[in-house]
Amino acid sequence: MEMTQDAAISQLKRSIRKLGSSVENYGDPTLMRFLVARSMDPDKAAKMFVAWQKWRASFVPKGFIAESEVRDELDARKICLQGLSRDGNPVLIVRASLHYPAKDQLQFRKFVVHLLDKALTWYYIMNLSISLVSKIHFQILQTAVYCFLFYMAVLLYYSDAFSPFGGRVIGNEKLIAILDLESLAYKNVDSRGIITGFQLLQDYYPERLRKFFIVNMPWFFVSVWKMVSYFLDRATLEKVVIVSDEDGRKSILEEIGEHVLPERYGGHARLVALQDFTPTPYND
Repeated sequence: MEMTQDAAISQLKRSIRKLGSSVENYGDPTLMRFLVARSMDPDKAAKMFVAWQKWRASFVPKGFIAESEVRDELDARKICLQGLSRDGNPVLIVRASLHYPAKDQLQFRKFVVHLLDKALTWYYIMNLSISLVSKIHFQILQTAVYCFLFYMAVLLYYSDAFSPFGGRVIGNEKLIAILDLESLAYKNVDSRGIITGFQLLQDYYPERLRKFFIVNMPWFFVSVWKMVSYFLDRATLEKVVIVSDEDGRKSILEEIGEHVLPERYGGHARLVALQDFTPTPYND
């Protein structure tokens, strides 16, 4: 007999406590992500959850990765944080031709964590603020309240009590990523970097990836992707879409929306580098 969702979560909580950890600051949606990642097996999910807690405590001891810690990676302006898709998922674009294999692997891993944390958390703040502000019908008041809510949310972002960096993941958004291989040269190819990014997602950001589009793939990258694929689990591979024709490009447009996609992908937006991203006030 299959275990119900509520029963699985209850068993997961018991298993986590048996491992000497706590679930006090974590909601059921967060715990469910770990269960789904481990095929609804409470014991396996508990081990993954506790490993994640220990990793966060050791790898991100301050609670967040500051821009100053990953400046070299940011300066390349190779990651763009675009906006929310039609379904409210944050959209990341990776411009692979601006990337070079990292000499400092630790900084690169921190960079991946920095960009994932920023995308997931700041878009949660954006969604929350827009949801609340949309209930107000006076435009000037909307903007003022939005700014206040955003300011308060930023304070929570850096606090131990409410921020995912301090322990609790406050949203359960899923990322949509586009890996753009246009103008890619051999000097830009970094299979180790791609594997590192996916492994961080699989091990420490369970069920945070909605879709991963690969566009403009050159012929020589086919063998690279084949090798990378060996390191990805089946659930992750099922979310990867290699776009090779016009129908594929239309599927990206339908999934994300013109308001977020840059012109090169059929949309109307401009590219926004990760460090330049700021949420915009609600407009009805």
